[in-house]
Amino acid sequence: MTVEQHPARAAGLASQAAVRAKDKESWLDLFAAEGSVEDPVGRSGFDPDGTGHHGREAIGKFWAMSIGTTESIEFLFDDSFACGSEAVFTGTIRSVVGGMVIDAEGVFTYRVDESGKILALRAFWEIERAMRTAHKV
Repeated sequence: MTVEQHPARAAGLASQAAVRAKDKESWLDLFAAEGSVEDPVGRSGFDPDGTGHHGREAIGKFWAMSIGTTESIEFLFDDSFACGSEAVFTGTIRSVVGGMVIDAEGVFTYRVDESGKILALRAFWEIERAMRTAHKV
């Protein structure tokens, strides 16, 4: 993976580190006040309207129903690309939930403001495809 510290890449790596550490407050602090999360993009059990989670309170609720339910999360990313105010990471997020390992392959984007705060975290992955990978730890 490219290690150059473009602001959006740095925010993405910091986000991943906070999630791995299960540090909700540090993760929330990475977002701009008007920040949003779409994970996955579109309608899902996490986001029935498909409009995303906007602002600290809504993003905190997203954490509680998704990241907070995991036993662990690993970011197995192959590469990252940074352009303008955004970075994209490609690869797999491996979650352990209820004693089951689930791999979500996809593309994960981070857009930051001029101060490096996350304006948008968007995750492009397919729930059904990820669920087909589920197996016991």
